[in-house]
Amino acid sequence: MYLSEFHKIWLATGEKALYLYPSMANRHGLIAGATGTGKTVTLKVLAESFSDMGVPVFLADIKGDLTGMCEKGAETKHIRRSIDNMGLDMMGYDYAAYPVRFWDVYGKKGHGVRTTISEMGPDLLSRLLGLNDTQSGVLNIVFRIADEKGLLLIDLKDLRSLVQYVGDNAKEYKLTYGNIAPQSVGAIQRALLKLEDEGGDIFFGEPDLELSDWIAHTEDGRGAMNILECQELFQHPLLYGTFLLWMLTELYELLPEAGDLDKPKLAFFFDEAHLLFKDAPKALVEKVEQVVRLIRSKGVSVWFITQNPADIPDSVLGQIGNRVQHALRAYTPNDQKGLRAAARSFRENPAFDTEEVLQALGTGEALVSVLDKKGAPTIVERANILPPRSSMNAADDAVVQSVIRESPLFDKYTQTVDRRSAYEMLDEARKAEEQNAEETGREKAKEKEKKSSSRQSTFEKAINSTVTSIGRELGKQIVRGIFGTRRR
Repeated sequence: MYLSEFHKIWLATGEKALYLYPSMANRHGLIAGATGTGKTVTLKVLAESFSDMGVPVFLADIKGDLTGMCEKGAETKHIRRSIDNMGLDMMGYDYAAYPVRFWDVYGKKGHGVRTTISEMGPDLLSRLLGLNDTQSGVLNIVFRIADEKGLLLIDLKDLRSLVQYVGDNAKEYKLTYGNIAPQSVGAIQRALLKLEDEGGDIFFGEPDLELSDWIAHTEDGRGAMNILECQELFQHPLLYGTFLLWMLTELYELLPEAGDLDKPKLAFFFDEAHLLFKDAPKALVEKVEQVVRLIRSKGVSVWFITQNPADIPDSVLGQIGNRVQHALRAYTPNDQKGLRAAARSFRENPAFDTEEVLQALGTGEALVSVLDKKGAPTIVERANILPPRSSMNAADDAVVQSVIRESPLFDKYTQTVDRRSAYEMLDEARKAEEQNAEETGREKAKEKEKKSSSRQSTFEKAINSTVTSIGRELGKQIVRGIFGTRRR
């Protein structure tokens, strides 16, 4: 719970109460531990505390057990024991429901979460499609042509149409952009079909998510709690990891520089965080590190939840100042190596052997080290995590659907939109060319063939004509940020 009179978050209790200073929360955090050791409880307690102090929260719900945060908690013998042992009654502990908004990429258990192809950008999309360097280069050319011609890339059919168009006209673009091999075009098209089968046809489209809708507050001043349903999304780890990275980059572009704040503007909790880095090329890992480092200055607190700290690259771990480490198991040589590394990441406490304690922690216990007022890590302490105030159980589907329908964002994100974009414009141009060919007739075929070498084709003229209205609408060429995503 957030203790406003102390201006700090009461997180756990060991030999003494352990607090997290909100002003240090944007130095990011890690919640780690083996399955069943209490990571979810720690996540809930922190998320509730941020919401209580007026900080909006985002949580990726991998297992479906965060939905209960929309309902009040109920007493159990375990919770009562914690309340008594920690003296929580004297501190005004009570059960509470939280202002939850549910989101779902697939639109089944939450508001639809969509983005456009153009906003995702060629770099993240290349990773999502598993393209090699040559294929990624071709995809970048496709985006460049789209930007220059004012062709809006909103959904997958837009991109497929433009990739086909570029492939068909590869000779015309070769001198300007370089070789566009048919093999690369074919590989991109096959990857797009695979992505469509995994739900990409739902994810890419409009209305696209406005992340500013997540930075919301209730009338009583609490931060909105945005829970992303990930049970189905998690089955496609590449899409999951790329989506989370896209959100961070979008936030970076959206938020202004904030400097040192009394508390974060937004807190993110990424469960199964290793999926951000799994099988990712070095260049992309460096980009993640850059996002994590820079977004701190925008007032965003990022918390990674994973089984072992070794799942996260050292370059990213170096950005983390607050750590809650639940029990680790060391059955194999690799496990033992990870255990030693986790123990060494803490500032040593002379009262115990950190490595031994890590293996002996019970459920709900953790080793905790946070940043003090001056930004230095505190000595590691063994402690029990506070119980959450919301329900420990998952909410019934009927309750979840009721929360979704009553949300102020229900109307905004329920109905999909399919406006005129690259697919329609290219289709119109193609039909115009076919109609012109019919009118010209077969007797002019030979004359048409002579002019083909120096032509601006009827198709190209139709393209230029149809993009004129879009060009006026855009006003200028699409601008992309430092991470390749479109800037709004």
